[in-house]
Amino acid sequence: MKDDRSYEVIIVGGSYAGLSAAMALGRSLRNVLIIDSGLPCNRQTPHSHNFITHDGEKPLSIAKKAREEVLNYPSVKFQKGLAVSGMMTATGYEITTENGDVFQAKKLIFATGVEDIMPSIQGFSACWGISVIHCPYCHGYEFRKGKTAIMANGERALHVAGLVNNLSNDLTLLTSGKASFDVKQKAKLKLHGISIIEEEITKIQHKNGWVQQVQLKDGRELAFDAVYAAIPFRQHSLIPAMLGCELTDQGHIKTDNFQKTTVAGVFACRDNSSMMRSVANAVAAGNLAGAMVNKELVDEVF
Repeated sequence: MKDDRSYEVIIVGGSYAGLSAAMALGRSLRNVLIIDSGLPCNRQTPHSHNFITHDGEKPLSIAKKAREEVLNYPSVKFQKGLAVSGMMTATGYEITTENGDVFQAKKLIFATGVEDIMPSIQGFSACWGISVIHCPYCHGYEFRKGKTAIMANGERALHVAGLVNNLSNDLTLLTSGKASFDVKQKAKLKLHGISIIEEEITKIQHKNGWVQQVQLKDGRELAFDAVYAAIPFRQHSLIPAMLGCELTDQGHIKTDNFQKTTVAGVFACRDNSSMMRSVANAVAAGNLAGAMVNKELVDEVF
């Protein structure tokens, strides 16, 4: 009888990347445990886009269907809970949840995502993922030709403006402080009719998460249909760092081309290890991570 505390692979994080990795492993008859807290970063987002066969579906619906499909494989199990610590053992790794449950595995996959750090602007977090958005590829088409703001400064603002410029001819940069553009950059923005407002943002007025106006410190209220925001993030899980996984300068878990971290037997996939945040990319990275973990397990015995 199999020990229900010991597995070949533990996947921490059961959203798109984690479920995709679990399917690849389940189809290779690997004993897998998925541990998931049930709080994906896109839980406010009304619709998912740019993922063929699922374009326009609710993220929760995609995840629910994915979980049902993955758990059809008998060797894959699901544990609701938050993984809070991990350690190396003589045979692999040990993961402990906030409830005190302890599980062991030969290999680990972290599909834990990142936590966005919201600015202290009233209304911002209520709109995040709905009309205050991060990605033109995920959300831009739905706000095409609308009056659009970009909350960013410097090179990041130029990058987003270039992507969004193809979607709207009414763009405004909100730098919330002195704009950090050189003469050449300012000329480029002017050429494309993109205005710059340096006044601090104090509030986002909205209706059920849909932006109506952005209020500035000087009292002005500017109407927008959408606001792109470049905000910082932190790792959602501290366990990879506990285990010694290196991070990049941007704060992502460092992985090679096969989703392997700098710690033997530990893999990471998607938002926690890449700036390409989308459902499609998460599914692809998870599939690759699952296949590479299976290969390691094969190589160890064959």
